[in-house]
Amino acid sequence: MEEIKVFCPGTIANVSCGFDVLGLALDAVGDEMTVRKTSEKGIRIIKIRGQELPLQTEKNVAGVAGLALLTASNYEGGFEIEIDKRIKPGSGIGSSAASSAGAVWAMNELLGKPFSQLELVQFAIQGEKLASEVAHADNVAPAIFGGFTLVRSYQPLDIVPIPTPDDLYATVIHPQIEIKTSDSRKILRTTISMEQGIQQWGNLGGLIAGLFRSDYELIGRSLEDHIVEPIRSILIPGFDAVKANALKAGALGGGISGSGPSIFALSKGRETAENVAQSMQKTYETVGIPFDIHISKINAQGVKQIS
Repeated sequence: MEEIKVFCPGTIANVSCGFDVLGLALDAVGDEMTVRKTSEKGIRIIKIRGQELPLQTEKNVAGVAGLALLTASNYEGGFEIEIDKRIKPGSGIGSSAASSAGAVWAMNELLGKPFSQLELVQFAIQGEKLASEVAHADNVAPAIFGGFTLVRSYQPLDIVPIPTPDDLYATVIHPQIEIKTSDSRKILRTTISMEQGIQQWGNLGGLIAGLFRSDYELIGRSLEDHIVEPIRSILIPGFDAVKANALKAGALGGGISGSGPSIFALSKGRETAENVAQSMQKTYETVGIPFDIHISKINAQGVKQIS
């Protein structure tokens, strides 16, 4: 195989209580990418549609992630990349992760799968480091593994796939403003109290237990963040109203998607997820900022070949 076209899923990172360690992949939101082998050494990004992003390899997350894989491989040629960019940068739904994960996954396929999924995450986080100044894996891990993933450790990197209940849906509203991950990290506190830590650990454990047991009520009770959300939410117009009304519409719970400005809610069943979307739309129409809304099953596969 000399060429491959892939779907690169959007993701929700943190999932309220799992800052930098928990994420999930979306099925209805993502980029498309075409990658082909070349005889010329290196990575060339030849076309980007949909967004104004750099074509220079060292300034593009897909290029940086791809170079990390290429350096570790025995392949003497290179790759060309075309990106159909459908996730806006700074949206909070894993734009940079989709490009980074899609590039390394596609290259690995073209090379005959010499690298494991864990190794692909290690390459992809180099793209995340370029985008946000931190090599975090909570977006690229679910993009590559699919479903929910837990980053148990960064040193050494240890990714744990978490099962997803069959009837779990995500609703995401994306206000058309940009919040850079690097900027949103700078406003966070670097210390927390013991009480905050205990609350957060309990919620993270409860959420993972709820996912394993398909216990939707436990999932809902655990979707609380007492550390990051109170700080980052002030950057998102209408956040409190959107979240409160989503819960009234039947959502299990919700919060900030990644670093924002997108807001997510998880629901049991598509009908409830659609009701939540209507609630979000009605609420945000009063804010005066354009927005997009997505309803999605959890993507259990991650990056996938589409041609």
